[in-house]
Amino acid sequence: MTSTNDSPAPVRVSLREGLLLGELYNISSVRLAGCKCADCGETSLGERLICPNCGQSDVSTVALGNVGTLWSFTVIRHRPPGDYRGPTPFAPFGLGLVELTEGLRVLSPIDVDVDALEIGLPLRFHPYVRHDPEKDVVAFSYVPNLGATLDV
Repeated sequence: MTSTNDSPAPVRVSLREGLLLGELYNISSVRLAGCKCADCGETSLGERLICPNCGQSDVSTVALGNVGTLWSFTVIRHRPPGDYRGPTPFAPFGLGLVELTEGLRVLSPIDVDVDALEIGLPLRFHPYVRHDPEKDVVAFSYVPNLGATLDV
């Protein structure tokens, strides 16, 4: 794949191996990966070889749902230490536990004005590309699910 100026497209990778499904160069196809156990029925985040609940190996990879509800949150008001790669200048952002329809909760940035954060806020999965110097990284956040009703 090349860009319009005939230079090679940057390598595109997932934020974490086994976390995302779909074609990384087609961002609209990207979904969170999950693992469903045939023995105990547990669904967990990411691709796995064994069930983290019961330890059995009869697991299958599943695409997790794209919608959820804000279960809990905090507001990050100070620039995180280390190699922070967020917006410059730093702006406060929400970090929340999003409860998916499968029942598991995913920790994620919540891309909404911090004053709009409230428990029960309907959300949808939002994959995006972060451009780093050596590669493009496919990451995700959750954004308000416009038109959905508040689930409290």
